[in-house]
Amino acid sequence: MGHQTQHIFKPNRLVWVVIVVIMMQLFDFLYGGVTFSLFSTRSHQVPRSSLASLALPMTVDANSTTVRSPSMSFDNNTFQSAASLAEDSFVLANNSSVNKVPPVIKSGKRPFVDIVTIAEMHDVLQHNRASVSSMKPRWSSTVDQELLDAKVLIENAPVYDDDHTLYHLYHNISRFKRSYELMEKTLKVYIYKEGDKPIFHQPEAMLTGVYASEGWFMKNIKESKHFVTSNPEKAHLFYIPFSSRVLQLQLYVPGSHSKKNLIQYLKNYVHRITTRYNFWNRTDGSDHFLVACHDWATYETRRSMDSCIRALCNSDVKEHFELGKDVPLPETFVHSSENPLRGLGGRPPSRRPILAFFAGRMHGEARSILLQHWENKDPDMKIFRKLQKSENKMSYANYMKSSKYCICAKGYEVNSPRVVEAIFFECVPVIISDNFVPLFFEILNWESFAVFIQEKDIPNLKNILLSISKRRYLVMYQRVKKVQHHFLWHIKPVKYDIFHMILHSIWYNRVFRVNPSI
Repeated sequence: MGHQTQHIFKPNRLVWVVIVVIMMQLFDFLYGGVTFSLFSTRSHQVPRSSLASLALPMTVDANSTTVRSPSMSFDNNTFQSAASLAEDSFVLANNSSVNKVPPVIKSGKRPFVDIVTIAEMHDVLQHNRASVSSMKPRWSSTVDQELLDAKVLIENAPVYDDDHTLYHLYHNISRFKRSYELMEKTLKVYIYKEGDKPIFHQPEAMLTGVYASEGWFMKNIKESKHFVTSNPEKAHLFYIPFSSRVLQLQLYVPGSHSKKNLIQYLKNYVHRITTRYNFWNRTDGSDHFLVACHDWATYETRRSMDSCIRALCNSDVKEHFELGKDVPLPETFVHSSENPLRGLGGRPPSRRPILAFFAGRMHGEARSILLQHWENKDPDMKIFRKLQKSENKMSYANYMKSSKYCICAKGYEVNSPRVVEAIFFECVPVIISDNFVPLFFEILNWESFAVFIQEKDIPNLKNILLSISKRRYLVMYQRVKKVQHHFLWHIKPVKYDIFHMILHSIWYNRVFRVNPSI
């Protein structure tokens, strides 16, 4: 009998061992490799694209123009999905094809897989809105209640039904219209006087070129009698008026590969205003904002200015860009400071014989792959390196005006001036930039007028574009024309232009992050 009992217990013991191992793998999935570290001195590493390689064949959404691949769920409340993924990670780990799990969630923020789709970005944005707010002010102010009142009014906005053709262009046009009206009625901005030129307070230094958004925004806000207040007690937002591009030009030592002095310069500035005033200290900087277009700005401001609302051209959701707090800044190539609208517009669809166009320097891997597959390979695909000026050749602008789709491939970073250029010339943007947060993301429904293609699908680019029906293309073309006014700089700002849209994004994020327990 004793032998029989022992015999019965052996398989049971094996079952329990298997159960314990599975539970440890589940724990490992949910808590970022804690259990694995108990048994091994090496840590998990995910090869880039390893998760992407698991994706099923891509499809084109019938209601939008994003090339979709099934992806991992972000729903932290669905235990069954998490358990399923944990089981998958257990099998994959044993087959040595994937050996890392999503990172632990901190501060209520969701973890990211290798590529974050537009739909997933929206999920993360909603999650952050619901779970993350700025710190409770150290002392109360009337502006806090004004922001809370604005939030309630936006959330209960009356239905806008004046123009039904606009519904598809915006996530919620009623909320947007109400928020914009409240911004015009309520918002006051205080501009710090501290800071030495040319890094601070010199917009004219950056009114042309790819970093022009810094200069034009600074120029427009400084000249605004409507939004700017000289009384900081009435300010809902505090603007730190510096140029990240001029900072780089003035302080970076070529060949040093070090940004320490740039970071220290900004840190010293924050120390200066926090010791001189109490404005930053009241909210720990959460009601302060900056507008910076240089690629390095994300890194340079990450520590000393991370609590601020940061309007950044380099809006990479995987690289310290926080959805719901930070704002994607349009990278705009302005050719003339006297006439930023020079050359505006393009040809009608019937006079756009080119299927797709791209020209640019070989910055980054995505462009190299694009050129490898499509340079001089297909007459419908005008894919070039940087165009050389010649009397016998079409100009860059004319190529955009003559193309149905304009390829906006990332460079070294996710941002590119081609996104705004395509809209400027009324060409449907094709955005090839994994993890790029589109401009005015919280307001505009980008999938209704642009095409999003993952970098891994570049070899299939033409087939994807040809799969879009003529009717669908014409709808997108008309929508590009309708949103165009949101992307234009003016000598004197006009309603709903790019200046007001950037300011609105900053205002909107501030309103929806204000701490309700004031």
